[in-house]
Amino acid sequence: MARYIAGRAAGVVLILFLVCLFTFVIFFTLSADPAVMICGKTCTPERIEQIRTVLGLDQPFFTQFGTFLLGIFAGRDYGSGANLVHCAAPCLGYSFQTNQSVWDMVVERLPVSATVAIGAAVLWLFFGIAAGLLSAVKEGTWWDRTAMGLALGGSSIPNYVLALALQYVLVVQFQVLPFPQAVAFSDDPVLWFQSYLMPWIVLATGYACLYARLTRANVIDTLAENFMRTARAKGLNPVLTMRRHALRPALTPIATIFGMDFAALLGGALITETVFGLNGVGKMAADSIAKNDQPVIMAVTLLAAFFVVIGNVVVDLVYARLDPRVRITAK
Repeated sequence: MARYIAGRAAGVVLILFLVCLFTFVIFFTLSADPAVMICGKTCTPERIEQIRTVLGLDQPFFTQFGTFLLGIFAGRDYGSGANLVHCAAPCLGYSFQTNQSVWDMVVERLPVSATVAIGAAVLWLFFGIAAGLLSAVKEGTWWDRTAMGLALGGSSIPNYVLALALQYVLVVQFQVLPFPQAVAFSDDPVLWFQSYLMPWIVLATGYACLYARLTRANVIDTLAENFMRTARAKGLNPVLTMRRHALRPALTPIATIFGMDFAALLGGALITETVFGLNGVGKMAADSIAKNDQPVIMAVTLLAAFFVVIGNVVVDLVYARLDPRVRITAK
């Protein structure tokens, strides 16, 4: 197991390095000159060259890339002399639009995205798996047909359409919920819950429908296995048989997609956060794309890649708990 974890850790480092290199090539060599963007349209060539020197854009590509990587772990300096500015580690640069530290911007907004992701994940796991399991047990009944029909319809609704519909019905028409805002739980728990309820529902709806259909298919396949027939023939408790022998194998693919879905949401739910005006990582990414704020876009890309890669590793380790066969090969 130790060798397995060490190998996966090495793979994580390699993948993140390649992501850094790829995003650096895109945002700092193939896009517009950052110095021109910072200086503005009426700037002089001398001022543009000065900005390029301060940012290190006059250095060779691999020197810039090495400085960027070193800044993540050890920080870096911008400028020289009286104009020297130190960016503490982990340094992801400064926003071209606000001149703020990109790392500080990410740290400030990450709790909002994490709250949206965690709340939505709890909802879609509970309702999705429960609906799928019940449909598998009651295969062919009115419940099964109704639940799977609703799941198919729910997975077809775009997030922004559902978000706008919920705002119109719950906020404008019936006024049972306030318009979402990033409120800390410690400041007002009730308003915190009310503010995040609609984003949770919007994100959880599509995922819950997908998980319900996937859980139903996996459980039906598992119930047809020989070991399930043997368990029923022995007269084991039906609830215990379902929980221990049917549900655990069926959850293996669920764990896979959940790790990826949840990790991706931690990198920001761009559409949902933008529609509801929640100042999370996703909305920050949308604003940065509109303004071509390259350091912020690159930071969000690296953050999303980090969560996805770590999510992969966590899923592989969870497999060892769900499936003994994986546990044996992982040693």
